[in-house]
Amino acid sequence: MKKLVCTVLLVLSTALALPALAQGTGVPTVNVNSASAAEIAETLQGVGEAKAEAIVAHRDEKGAFESIESLSDVRGIGQATVEKNRDRITLQ
Repeated sequence: MKKLVCTVLLVLSTALALPALAQGTGVPTVNVNSASAAEIAETLQGVGEAKAEAIVAHRDEKGAFESIESLSDVRGIGQATVEKNRDRITLQ
């Protein structure tokens, strides 16, 4: 009986902890509406200095990005790159 109670408590505590763990995954994020090209290149996977500079130039020319998907409007940034970095991109 003691093992059963311990197992139930373990399962319940794990279920309660998972949402908190998911929020604090430790994945670095970058605000593409305010970050420098160097910060963007450092944080986003598959985005080097040239693509990061294109993101900043697009932002300066057209204004802030209104959605993560709108990053694919930047020349050289495809939908695959956006999807790969979705959890790393913030807009605020």
